[in-house]
Amino acid sequence: MSETASKSFPSDIEISRSTKLKHISEIARNIGIDADDIIPYGKYKAKVPLHYINEQKIQQSNLILITAITPNKAGVGKTVTSVALSLGLNYIGKKAAVALREPSLGPCFGMKGGAAGGGYSQVLPMEDINLHFTGDFHAITCANNMIAALLDNYQYQNRNTDKALERIVWRRVLDVNDRSLRNMVSGLGGSANGIPTEMGFDITPASEIMALFCLATSEEDLQARIERIVLGYRSNKTPFTVKDLDIAGSITVLLKDAILPNLVQTTENTTAFVHGGPFANIAHGCNSVLATKMALSCNDYVVTESGFGSDLGAEKFLDIKCRLSGLRPKATVIVATTAALKLHGGVPAADITKQNMEALMAGAPNLRRHIQNMKGFGQNVVVSFNRFKHDSDEEIAYLESVCEEEGVVFAINNGFVSGGEGAASLAQKVVDLIENNPSKDINFTYELEDSIRVKIEKIATKIYRAGAVTFSGSAATKLKQFEANGWGNLPVCVAKTQYSFSDDEKKICAPEGFTINVRDLVINAGAGFIVAVAGEIMRMPGLPKDPQAMHIKLINGEIEGLS
Repeated sequence: MSETASKSFPSDIEISRSTKLKHISEIARNIGIDADDIIPYGKYKAKVPLHYINEQKIQQSNLILITAITPNKAGVGKTVTSVALSLGLNYIGKKAAVALREPSLGPCFGMKGGAAGGGYSQVLPMEDINLHFTGDFHAITCANNMIAALLDNYQYQNRNTDKALERIVWRRVLDVNDRSLRNMVSGLGGSANGIPTEMGFDITPASEIMALFCLATSEEDLQARIERIVLGYRSNKTPFTVKDLDIAGSITVLLKDAILPNLVQTTENTTAFVHGGPFANIAHGCNSVLATKMALSCNDYVVTESGFGSDLGAEKFLDIKCRLSGLRPKATVIVATTAALKLHGGVPAADITKQNMEALMAGAPNLRRHIQNMKGFGQNVVVSFNRFKHDSDEEIAYLESVCEEEGVVFAINNGFVSGGEGAASLAQKVVDLIENNPSKDINFTYELEDSIRVKIEKIATKIYRAGAVTFSGSAATKLKQFEANGWGNLPVCVAKTQYSFSDDEKKICAPEGFTINVRDLVINAGAGFIVAVAGEIMRMPGLPKDPQAMHIKLINGEIEGLS
């Protein structure tokens, strides 16, 4: 929240309800989409058919990536900045849209309470987007679990034969934070109820269906990716896939509507595409390729967001999403706050809003590291500073001097309080950078021809600044198996904590020389990458002591507690 905000500043949900929304058909017409072509979900949401994607226009448009420093538990306002920048671009006369991920119900009812932006920089209708929206997450959950049910049936029907699989690796998913479901046994109660099997649940954003859904470039590509999903292994150690189960067509049918990008609007009635939602600490953390391309096809500037800090989200956005899709950002915006930097300077979380120049200076290397990494990718950078009422002029001046020393642009974003007008200065600086010095082609962290081990080592040493990488016995065995199975040329997606460059969230600021411990490797052949699991990261989160679900209520027909 900016320094101009006060205790009387309205809540996100109050701002959402006070915004007069335009009918979704009008939002569509404003970007050249025929109102008769959209598939409306009520008055203010719609899906857009894929034939509006125009590859020629995509090459002419300007993609802007929003990333961030290493966040504190409350985040640094990356989604707010994404929406605010799109508003600011429209405010200064540009035709711009924002392309975001869909929120997961797990964090919404866990810690966050919502993930649709904030203040006067939101995507709307906020309540719908934060809850069931157009049903995409439910479709992905259903598709994932339908595969699991059909796989269990295959095992049951082929029990005691040489067709039965020796090992199953496919897990069920649920879009709820539930630690009790991480490891379970199914099929109890006698042979009529299946075969007793160790199994477990991940959260829906960690599903490979979500990952491949967001990287698919067409319905045909979606089905081809589904076919490649590895479900388990035969007794001869060869992989068994969805294609072997012969169900890719039916799973694609379950996703036929979900694959279409979702069109909504902002607090200033400008265009927003909200589609897909993989987490960046356990997946690749980007909205769908199709939604990004759709937005670029209909606008001159598109702002999109990658998850968490640049070491996780932006690295994967560039090394995975851009490499596989051909997308190239013209500029990268790094979001920063004094609160997060003071945390990296050693201040307890309860005190990060207090004046403390010494701590801010001690935490500044974190900002420098993120800037240097993005420049290493060939990206030209604007640092967007989210100003809060507790920030002093001295602190802001210091951060501006850090940016000057690093050779990047510094801008203050007041979009939370003032919408597009508050983000106009940021927008103009981004436009100036794109027009005068756009980002170069991407300098990828590794080559696809590198071995899996080398790819992981390059990410760890170049991006995280680790001194070494170790592999558990299981991970080392899988390195050899994966390359023997022909997966050696796939990109790598590291799953690790979002609170540190290392795999230990207690190593704050900008640590160097530490060891990254890879304890497992997971093949996502359908998505087209290998997941390297580092540290104690969980693919099914748990709930906090005071979950946000305790504060979400329906009062007189209106939802309270979402933010």
